Amino acid sequence: MLYTPIQFRNIELKNRWVMSPMCMYSCENGLANDFHFVHYGSRSQGGTGLIVVEATGVEPRGRITNHCMGIWNDQQAEELQKIVEFVHSRSESKIGIQLAHAGRKGSTWNNLQISLEEGWETVAPSAIPYHPAERIPHVLTVTEIKEQVQNFKNAAKRAVKAGFDVIEIHGAHGYLIHQFLSPLSNIRTDEYGGSFENRIRFLIEIVDAVNEELDENTALFVRISGTEYAENGWNINDSAELSKILKEHSVDLIDVSSGGNIHGAKIAVFDGYQVPFSSQIKKQANVKTGAVGLITKAEQAEDILQKGDADLIFIAREILRNPYIAVQGSFETKEDCFFPHQYTRAKISS
Repeated sequence: MLYTPIQFRNIELKNRWVMSPMCMYSCENGLANDFHFVHYGSRSQGGTGLIVVEATGVEPRGRITNHCMGIWNDQQAEELQKIVEFVHSRSESKIGIQLAHAGRKGSTWNNLQISLEEGWETVAPSAIPYHPAERIPHVLTVTEIKEQVQNFKNAAKRAVKAGFDVIEIHGAHGYLIHQFLSPLSNIRTDEYGGSFENRIRFLIEIVDAVNEELDENTALFVRISGTEYAENGWNINDSAELSKILKEHSVDLIDVSSGGNIHGAKIAVFDGYQVPFSSQIKKQANVKTGAVGLITKAEQAEDILQKGDADLIFIAREILRNPYIAVQGSFETKEDCFFPHQYTRAKISS
């Protein structure tokens, strides 16, 4: 199954390997540069079915650090388009982008909040900082929430124009959308807080707005944290219910990660530790899912797919170590996988 194609709308991925979005902290003014061209271009030469560009801010305050990527203006989109065009012309990989807003977890460096002079005032659903020592974030008004929805819509429009095959909305890891989802970070009393239906409203409005910019030639994924590992917080049953609703709103796949919203949460980390969340959501919500979390070998990835725990395999650190993991896995099992014709002499053919 690992080397079996899969389709989302009109987008066909040649295999189930996905390069997970990972921040590179290497931009100035949100602009992609030569590093990003080489970084993403080299992964496309490794046979990966889909490459997802790192968390990309939909407005300046949406970045995690002041060296994170952005797509709030046309120049940023034009630089990203160069990467998209290379991937499309020189490989069989598809390429996506993760649209994000860091919310209260923005304006940081090395996981520490930086000064207002170097950074910016963060925003959040409620006046609760991520860490008690951090500044209290600005509470978004309803009008400002609507503006953020529009920011995601505008970013999606630019991403489509740049040629991306997949748009992923980042609703995980304690960033702004996740902050709205969780009853621990969202204590609002208006239509965006309180009940489950109210807390998911911001994400659903973003999904609907983004879908207005998409057609059958661009797929829509949403990344969520399956659980935040905290008592009375967002949990796997919430995630399954949300995923049912997202499917009704034309979301093609749920990318299932976990954690990130509650400082100091205790998380047991081991190979494939987040796969059970993907499995439960896939089965309960009857939706396509992506599994992520210390998946490092082709055999492990194949086992996840064969058990029906996920439809795509998102890998992060391992593809930083080895950009050719997909094609190397195909050598071992004699599966068909893209390999640059320039490198044919290195292909194992026994």
